[in-house]
Amino acid sequence: MTTQAMLQRLTARELPLCRRINRLGRRRSVERFFAGVSRLGDGVFWYALMLLLPFAYGPAAWETVMEMALAGMINLAVYRRLKGTTLRQRPFRMDAGIRLGTPPLDAYSFPSGHTMHAVGFSTVLVTQIPALGWLVIPFTLLVALSRIILGLHYPSDVAAGALLGAATALAVGMPAISS
Repeated sequence: MTTQAMLQRLTARELPLCRRINRLGRRRSVERFFAGVSRLGDGVFWYALMLLLPFAYGPAAWETVMEMALAGMINLAVYRRLKGTTLRQRPFRMDAGIRLGTPPLDAYSFPSGHTMHAVGFSTVLVTQIPALGWLVIPFTLLVALSRIILGLHYPSDVAAGALLGAATALAVGMPAISS
């Protein structure tokens, strides 16, 4: 089965769930909350955190910042490549019953770049500075949920983004294997 065929089958199966989850955002206050979370997940939250880490944790935090930046750059390249080849239409474009909660940053949905970056950054942080888990884990979960509530992604987009983000972060943080 081709990637396109697999994504078409997933889309057909996931659209009813997307409709149900999207209804959670019908209340204006809920939609605004998740649109705000999504906006922070565009990078604002992560870049601010990266700038603050050396002040809060000293010069040793620069290693964490560099790993986060490297994971982000790798994730961006992977995300662009996958979106440019899979061309999966966003849920709000596929179903008139799904309302768009905030404008998308690009045309296609697979994988969720917001989730990929959030999980990647969180994985690096929690691996190196576990004390920040209380902050970044709930935020990452809200970012992932926001993408579905706002009609921008399917659950499989979010799951793929989470897996790719975690894999990238773990690979970036792995010590080099000496020969």
